[in-house]
Amino acid sequence: MKRALITGITGQDGSYLTEFLIRKGYEVHGVVRRSSSFNTERIDHLYRDPHERGVRLFLHYGDLNDASSLESILAAVKPDEVYNLAAQSHVRVSFDIPEYTGCVTALGAIRLLEAIRKLDVACRFYQASSSELYGKAVETPQRETTPFHPRSPYAAAKAYAYYITQNYREAYGLFATNGILFNHESERRGETFVTRKITRAVGRIKHGLQKELYLGNLEAKRDWGYAPEYVEGMWRIVQHDEGDDFVLATNETHTIREFLEIAFARVDLDWKEFVRHDERYERPAEVDLLIGNPAKAKRILAWEPKVRFRELIEIMVDADMALLAKHAAQKHLGQMP
Repeated sequence: MKRALITGITGQDGSYLTEFLIRKGYEVHGVVRRSSSFNTERIDHLYRDPHERGVRLFLHYGDLNDASSLESILAAVKPDEVYNLAAQSHVRVSFDIPEYTGCVTALGAIRLLEAIRKLDVACRFYQASSSELYGKAVETPQRETTPFHPRSPYAAAKAYAYYITQNYREAYGLFATNGILFNHESERRGETFVTRKITRAVGRIKHGLQKELYLGNLEAKRDWGYAPEYVEGMWRIVQHDEGDDFVLATNETHTIREFLEIAFARVDLDWKEFVRHDERYERPAEVDLLIGNPAKAKRILAWEPKVRFRELIEIMVDADMALLAKHAAQKHLGQMP
């Protein structure tokens, strides 16, 4: 049984990757930060009594800001594969907390790589890179050889993590890889990210629980895919014969305005009646256009996305509508005598 260690296991990608690896027969270990409230909702359905036969998921307290905790976990787990998905991953927020973003998103990667090197852990390492690296893109569509131009503290931190991963591959012979993933969404996306913010608001507006939705730039263009397909791409990158870097994308780009149109139309509403502009959601330096060329991943890894833009939005809207209906039913039952 292969053993995988995942940082950021409680996030969207971490939860889908955990499910995928367990189906593949892996034993999965996750790094979680200590919190005053539970934050494991996305993986609770996978976490069973450790004394039960067949358990495959174990959680360990640690933090990318604490090298000693990473070393202790690596020494205890001895993973075959390490997936570094943890980060301060909200681009707009990174402008407000740039130092913290750098400590976690940039230096967190080197703390993990250095712990692997010092302990001589025989594992394959995956670094979650981002299309935000391209920023003010100089080539369309963007591919593995397109120069980076980060436009946020988050993107700059991801650039450091990307290059240090390459450096440890070249300097120390580590099996270290980068997956440059373009935007990938799902019904598990955090509620502060624009796509989930939209689909959640659609459900609340339809149910009469919310009147308006405030957003920033509606003309920004992104390449949006479905997260469960992208975590399979991560795994395929790690299974490759040698450490390398790959773009995962749909090779399509759409505006936030288009996203709004499809999301509201799914419940027979006109988005223009409910969406308002709020400059607080504008970035100091905007990324106008991102679209990825996944030809290398298709050719070498046999990976390509299947869920496209409209289907992705409909999946998310339907899930948020169903979630609201479930909560309404639970509230009703709770009020019954």
